[in-house]
Amino acid sequence: MPRRSSVTQVRLGTLLTVPVVCALVGCGRAPSPVPVLNWYVFDEPSGAFAEAARRCGEASGDDSQGAYRVQLQPLPADADQQREQLVRRLAAGDSAIDVIGMDVIWTAEFAAAGWILPWPEEQARRARLGRIDAAVQTASYQGRLWAAPFTTNTQLLWYRTDRVPEPPATWDQMIDVAESLGPNGTIEAQGERYEGLTVFFVSLLASAGGTVLDAQGDAVALQTGPTRDALRIMHRLATSPAADPALASAREDQTRLAFESGRASFMLNYTYVWPSARANAPAVAAHMGWARWPAVRPGSPSRVTIGGINLGVGAFSRYPDLARRAAACIASEQGQRLAAARGGLPPTSAALYQDPEVRATFPFADLLLATLRDAVQRPQTPLYNDVSLAISRTLHPMSRIEPDQTLPRLRDRVGRALRSEGLL
Repeated sequence: MPRRSSVTQVRLGTLLTVPVVCALVGCGRAPSPVPVLNWYVFDEPSGAFAEAARRCGEASGDDSQGAYRVQLQPLPADADQQREQLVRRLAAGDSAIDVIGMDVIWTAEFAAAGWILPWPEEQARRARLGRIDAAVQTASYQGRLWAAPFTTNTQLLWYRTDRVPEPPATWDQMIDVAESLGPNGTIEAQGERYEGLTVFFVSLLASAGGTVLDAQGDAVALQTGPTRDALRIMHRLATSPAADPALASAREDQTRLAFESGRASFMLNYTYVWPSARANAPAVAAHMGWARWPAVRPGSPSRVTIGGINLGVGAFSRYPDLARRAAACIASEQGQRLAAARGGLPPTSAALYQDPEVRATFPFADLLLATLRDAVQRPQTPLYNDVSLAISRTLHPMSRIEPDQTLPRLRDRVGRALRSEGLL
């Protein structure tokens, strides 16, 4: 067998050596791409979420490249459709879901199903620090924190100051005043058979001193006195001449548009209606006042259902530690301030309600904070979706509610939902 020439041997040695050296020093190769974290969240229109994600990615490392990038994966605007998409993918163990913008009502269900990861205690302690307690509770289940509280919200009473000198303190007072105003006394509220109707009932029930489930979330409560009070008010509103004729099909946007038209004097709705009225109906906004949601019982302040978005980490993510870092960064005070100023989404950190930029967005910041501090949770159970359906289907339309007959029927249907017996 002929021997290789020395030149051939040198060339071969050089070729063998180059990959080894390049493996050690890089030989001018482009740097390895950083992990891309997918953030599944509703399609927030102002760009606040995208900007917070970009800033966190850029600040995540020691150089301009960062330790990760965050890519938004927009979900539908409708919360039910958001949940449906996520549940299907998480149930299939989708590893592409890193950070989840979770509606506050999903925590128990997602945690119990093993679809999100709990936060280690030290990181949980930092995530709770300075947050409104009611917001923290929305991200908690069975004593553990499962998400970072990011944005929050709750309803206020909006009214026409040119027609109503002082806001009514109770629901009965408001209906009395509205009826006395005639055609301009309409009360706008959410009465369609959907989650908003459940929210309406839970707020009335809590304001009357009652709860849907017991403290453990395992059994039906629906105490007789408070539940009857809540049902009575729902029926009275729906059968009053002050009710919008379209109450049975009204959601938040329908009530907003009706109030902006000028034909209503009262509206129960979220804070986004304020910038909307200023932009779309300045003549109405010029006479738009705000007050605490009406009480059910005189002398007992209302307790209103809390909403918002928390940031959870997908249980099947390939980068759980980075995803948790990203969630904590996006939900930081800087991210909350951005979401408030650009997107009109109230923060979960109490101190931000004194921030000039936040107060410019929410001139009712003090009232909003006080309401949030007294806010009530929707039933915290993995079966919440079924419980909510049981409530909204039983109480729709509100005009057909008969408190004494509806109460046992409501208890029965919520109990069936807790036993997963189905509603169809």
